Order: sequence, then structure tokens, then C-alpha cells
Amino acid sequence: MTVGGTERRVTRRRLRTRANLLEAAFSVFAAKGFGHVSIEEVCEAAGYTRGAFYSNFAGLDELFFALYTERAELIAEQVAGALAQDGPDLDVPAAVDRVTEVLLLDRDWLLVKTDFLVHAARDPEVARTLLEHRARLRGAIEDRLARARGHTGLPAVLGDTAGAAHAVVAAYDGVTTRLLLDRDVEGARTWLRQLLTALLTG
Repeated sequence: MTVGGTERRVTRRRLRTRANLLEAAFSVFAAKGFGHVSIEEVCEAAGYTRGAFYSNFAGLDELFFALYTERAELIAEQVAGALAQDGPDLDVPAAVDRVTEVLLLDRDWLLVKTDFLVHAARDPEVARTLLEHRARLRGAIEDRLARARGHTGLPAVLGDTAGAAHAVVAAYDGVTTRLLLDRDVEGARTWLRQLLTALLTG
């Protein structure tokens, strides 16, 4: 067995351990809330020791942040992919349909995201990173709207493409808040589709 081969096996095992810890933490955070979860509970849910935990994360804050980052990047990729399918013209209703079909509207994720938002509201450093992730999501939307500019009109009330991107994210925030309370995923998708279509077509 070569040293390089051993290192690759250790790396793969560590990546698998990290992924399993994140998956277990997601379930525990969604069920109990970030401020009510201990490292021991995450380890028990994942089937690992505290040593395995600390070989991957310095503490619950770092794990929570990694979990949020993973899901936020997935959402940005979903939106960018759904918007990339048209040519220069942007078929707004069709694009909205694609976005609302693929967009992650998972109530457990929304519970974790809300915990992270509250955590960020009390920690300026976390807040800066959260704003960066939100800017990335808006950037994916703004880039697509900018490429369609001159081919597809937007309502003048939205101003420029940056204003339109802000409005889209605000609509998503509003619909997901409602979903947290009424638990109606299909209703949330329908309402988001109607809201975005009305917003972007005037």
C-alpha cells in the first residue's frame, strides 16, 4: 500500500464522516433548533464519537455555518440552472415555472435557515457572510435578467435588473415564511409561481 493511497483513503473517509455529521446535524437542528442542540446529540445521531466531530469541526457554530453554506449554494445553483435554459429571449412564465419546480422548498431547511438568520442578526461577522450568500443568489438572477435585457422587458417599477433580482428574493422570503406556518408546500410553489410571474411581467 503506498503512502498516497493511504492518504486518499483517509481523505475519502474523512469526507464521508463530515458529510454524515452534516446530514445528522441537519435533522437534529430542524427538530430542536440550533440553540438547543449539543455536540453529543449530533454525534449520537450520526453514530460518531466526539473525536470524529472535532476532527472535522471546531464546534457547533462551524458545523452550523457549513450546513447553511452547503444548502445556500445548492439553491443558488438550482436557480442559475433553471434560468440558463433560454436563449437571449427570456420566456418569463416558463422560466418562473422551472425555478419554482426545482427550488428547494423544504420546511426542515427553512427552520434551519431561520435559526441561522436569527443567529446572524446577533453576530455581525455571521451576518456579513449571510449577506454574501444572499448576494450570490441575487447575482445569479440578475445576470440572467441582464442577458435578456433588450430582448425581454421588465416592469419599469422594478428599476434595473438589480432591483428586479432583489424583488424576486424578497418574494421567495415571503412565501417561505408563510410555508413555515401553514406547512403547505404545493400551495407555496403555486403562490410563488403566481407572485413571480406577476412581478416580472407587470
